[in-house]
Amino acid sequence: MPTDIDGVMIILSSPSGAGKTSLVNLLSRLENFEISISHTTRKPRPNEIPDKDYYFVKKDKFKRLIKDEEFLEYAKVFNNYYGTSRTPVIDKLNKGKNILFDIDWQGADQIKNKKLNYKLITFFILPPSKKVLFERLSNRDMKDKLIADERMKQFSRDVLHWINYDYVVINEDLQSCYLKIKKLIEAELNDGSKDYDLEYIRNHVEKLTS
Repeated sequence: MPTDIDGVMIILSSPSGAGKTSLVNLLSRLENFEISISHTTRKPRPNEIPDKDYYFVKKDKFKRLIKDEEFLEYAKVFNNYYGTSRTPVIDKLNKGKNILFDIDWQGADQIKNKKLNYKLITFFILPPSKKVLFERLSNRDMKDKLIADERMKQFSRDVLHWINYDYVVINEDLQSCYLKIKKLIEAELNDGSKDYDLEYIRNHVEKLTS
């Protein structure tokens, strides 16, 4: 079992465009919370800072890290690789830092299967509707409608993985969604009561997939 001083792992996953990165950034402002920085082979977006948002690397270096078993998880998404390095995560957890992961369902499954000796809380973020999701994707430095369309197709597959998470939260309003996640984390850490309606979530998923 983890000791009282060990940190906790908190995973946020979502279909592309549902807002998990914005939520992770808000949570990282809490005391003792830090974001796990992933490696990726994709190009930086205009607002991204290398070594802060991601470690941007070439494919051959990424494949070398896979071979050296350096990743807690990695996945290929939209023709690019993403992965979480083991060493910095374990070091920070041992120092009592709570580590936030901004990763997809494939990465979340891999971390769960590693059965690391630390508490793990998982969240899946959903949009309020497919219409809102498409608007967000179309506005997000993606002027190419084909990219937004491709991500919408992927959404229909990704959303099916909601059932494997501890909590599913709907991101209709960023601040409200953040506060909901924060309260659920606090309840988990302090054995408090949890305001969570699974039936409501199940109905929402049915609407998104119908």
